[in-house]
Amino acid sequence: MTPEEFRRAGHQLVDWIAEYVANVESRPVTSDVVPGDVLAALPEAPPDTVDDFASVLADVDSTIVPALTHWQHPSFFGYFPANSSYSSILAELLSAGLGVNGMSWVTSPACTELEIRVVDWLAALLGLPDRFLSTSDGGGVIQGTASEATLVAILSARWRATSGRVNNDGDTTKLVAYITSQAHSSLEKGLRIAGIGTAQTRIVAHDETFAMRPDALAEAVAADRAAGLVPFFVCSSRGTTSSMAFDPTPAIAEIARANGMWLHVDAAMSGIAALAPEYRWVNDGLESADSYCTNPHKWMGINFDCDVYWTADRSALLGALSILPEYLRSAAAAAGAAVDLRDWQIPLGRRFRSLKLWFGLRLDGIDTFQARIRDHVTITAELAAWIADDPRFEIVAPHPLNLVCLRVADRAGGDEATERLIEDANATRRVLFTRTVLDDRPVLRFSVGGAQTQRRHVRAAWELLQSLVAPVPAG
Repeated sequence: MTPEEFRRAGHQLVDWIAEYVANVESRPVTSDVVPGDVLAALPEAPPDTVDDFASVLADVDSTIVPALTHWQHPSFFGYFPANSSYSSILAELLSAGLGVNGMSWVTSPACTELEIRVVDWLAALLGLPDRFLSTSDGGGVIQGTASEATLVAILSARWRATSGRVNNDGDTTKLVAYITSQAHSSLEKGLRIAGIGTAQTRIVAHDETFAMRPDALAEAVAADRAAGLVPFFVCSSRGTTSSMAFDPTPAIAEIARANGMWLHVDAAMSGIAALAPEYRWVNDGLESADSYCTNPHKWMGINFDCDVYWTADRSALLGALSILPEYLRSAAAAAGAAVDLRDWQIPLGRRFRSLKLWFGLRLDGIDTFQARIRDHVTITAELAAWIADDPRFEIVAPHPLNLVCLRVADRAGGDEATERLIEDANATRRVLFTRTVLDDRPVLRFSVGGAQTQRRHVRAAWELLQSLVAPVPAG
């Protein structure tokens, strides 16, 4: 492709993206393909001739788009928000065009220093403690996802608990971690990868709000210490995926501090709410946390992938992850004048993700993000009121922000009717909801967070749910 061909194709693609985003509401939310349909539409052998861009774009329209779940659709109420924006799409284009690998400061100084600056900006906008700033003993870095951030936290905690002697003369078989059943699955996966395993992972009891019980945590820690084990890591979730439960971080922090445990706070889904000062409570207790993460690529609108991870102890992070072969050495890093962010993550290579935050903050502005958060919280409160007024439904968890967990009441069919409701609603392709299980009962999650989602979309989705549940028999 020549520069001139690239210009023409680029204009066509930008126009196509603008049209897609602007009119995504006109499409079904989900696809009606069955497994194998896309494979059948694609040639088994690679192309042996060069196509023009118009042909490729035509195949996008005919083969790819019809087989998509449209996460940007305003009636997408499943999983979690995964908002994109024109500003961050432009930043992705620029990142691809520049084609740099920011693994070290010397491999592209701007890639490292812009990231340090915008991550500090975001810490200030979220009201995070100064101990997470780059000017402290800690600092922040952009990871791909919260799953990566979780693993980095676990490895840092393991390094600190063993004084860095992992798989050498340090004993990791006695290390024990603590989470609840509501914690994200990445916690269990990270602990497996780190060699801790499920046998050394304690599932701490939760209360009626699905939040961790500090008394149960204290009892579990005491029992493990009495058995000669070493409690080393606890995760406090601030907005769990299943139910948006908020663990009591301040109380958990006291137990962690008294027992020398690393406290990681996972606010992947809900931490961004703190951009609006009235919701800063979502980050209560961070003054004592060792690490924290949240995802701008969810509710904020910085397109995937962009998780920001902060630590108050960069020495443990670097101890766990820093490897320095000769070909990566530099005078700037050796002198302490530069930071090499490859040492703050699992992979070596680094994309120029900070451009997305920079563009988003400058071109969309903090007011845009705050307005979206406030609108969605208001709409969610209205939704909860509508549900409460219909005796066929019940809300099964607190709903302080933008998620409502509901089920069909027992008098209207209970568990079986709830399962059927989720299937029937999604089968219309007009909406998408996801299912979870809370206290062994199926639940429909109604997540309000799309960049284009307005009250009318939520109202229409609620009326659809109402239409799919039979009236309660009289008497």
